[in-house]
Amino acid sequence: MISLLHTADWQIGRVFSQFEPDDAAALFEARFKVVERLAAIAAERKVDAVLVAGDVFDLQTVSDKTIRRMFNAMQGFSGPWLMIPGNHDSALSESVWSRAQRLGAIAPNVTCCLEPKPHTVAGKFTLLPAPLTQRHTYGDLTDWFATAPSEEGLPRIGLAHGCVQGILSEDIDSANPIATGRAAQARLDYLALGDWHGTRQIDDRTWYAGTPETDRFRANDSGQALLVGVSGAGAEPTVEVVRTGQFDWQQWEPRLTVPSDIDELVEKLEQVSSSDVLQLRAQGTCDLNGHNRLSTALDAARARARALVWDGEALRLEPTEDDIQALHADGFVGEALQELRAQQGDADAELARDALLTLARILDAQGAAA
Repeated sequence: MISLLHTADWQIGRVFSQFEPDDAAALFEARFKVVERLAAIAAERKVDAVLVAGDVFDLQTVSDKTIRRMFNAMQGFSGPWLMIPGNHDSALSESVWSRAQRLGAIAPNVTCCLEPKPHTVAGKFTLLPAPLTQRHTYGDLTDWFATAPSEEGLPRIGLAHGCVQGILSEDIDSANPIATGRAAQARLDYLALGDWHGTRQIDDRTWYAGTPETDRFRANDSGQALLVGVSGAGAEPTVEVVRTGQFDWQQWEPRLTVPSDIDELVEKLEQVSSSDVLQLRAQGTCDLNGHNRLSTALDAARARARALVWDGEALRLEPTEDDIQALHADGFVGEALQELRAQQGDADAELARDALLTLARILDAQGAAA
C-alpha cells in the first residue's frame, strides 16, 4: 500500500493587483502558508510522497527570496517531494528551476522532474512525469507513458499538467493536451494532474487536485488537495479530498428592486468574516435610504473581510418623492435632483449617480445642522 498527497497549481509569487495593497499582501502570503499546511498534512498522514503537478510558481520572474521561501515552506515534510513544471513555470533553458538550483534552494528530498523519464521512488512506485519545457505545447507530452518501463510489481503513477481533451470547457481545452483515457491506455494506477484550479475527477484513476489556496472568483471546488491510496499494481486507487485553503472566495451578484432586497443583502454582509474574499456586483435600483444603509453595511463588512471588492456601476439610484421632500429640495435644487436621477440612464450614468449622491448628502447635512 502506498499513500500519496496530490497537489498542484500553487502559483507562488502571484500578485493580486485587483485588491488594496494590504489585502494583496495577505493573499500573497497565504500561498506560502498553504505549502506549510500541505507539508504538515503529509507528515501527519505519513504519506510516501507528495506529488506537485505543475505551476508551482506563478511566473518565471519571481524573486530569489520568493524561491527560497517556497522551498523553506516545504521543510515540514522530510519525505519525497516530486514536482514538475507547468505552463506558468515551464522548464526553459533558463527558468525559475535553474535559478533555484543555482541558489542551492532545493533540498535533497525534493525531486524537480525536468525531463520525461521514469523515477523509482523509495522502491515503492514508479513515477512517470510529463514536464512542460515551454509554456504551450500542442502534442501530448504523456504519450510516452504507455511504453515507459517500470519495475515489475510496482504501481505506475503519472504526473502531468495540461488539459484532458473533450472533458474541460472549450476555452481551456486547447494547449498542452492530454488524451482522454491516458491512465488506462498507459496502465497507470493513478494519474495526478494539474492546470485546472478546482478539484475534479476525470475517471477512476485520473484526478485534478486543484489549487490548495483559492485564487479567483469562480466556484470550481478549489482550496483542496487529494490523499491517494494505492494498495498495489492494478488496484483501483482510493481518493480523499482534504481541505487546505485559508480563504473563501465568493462572488455575489444580487439584483435589488425592493427594500427587502436591501434588507437581505445587509443581513448577508453582516455575516462576512475574516476568511472571506468577496466580490460584490449589485444591479437594479434603490432609494436614498437603501443606498445609505448599504453603504454603511459595506464599510462595516470591509473592516471584517479579508478583502471586499464592490462594483455598484449597474445599481441605479432612484430617490423617491419622500426622499426628495425629506431633503427639503425645492426650486432649482429639486429640479437638479430630478435631472440627475434621469441622467442615470445616459452614457454618463456613473457621474450622474455620484453627483446625485453628493447633492443628497449635502442637503442631508444641512438639514441635520439646522
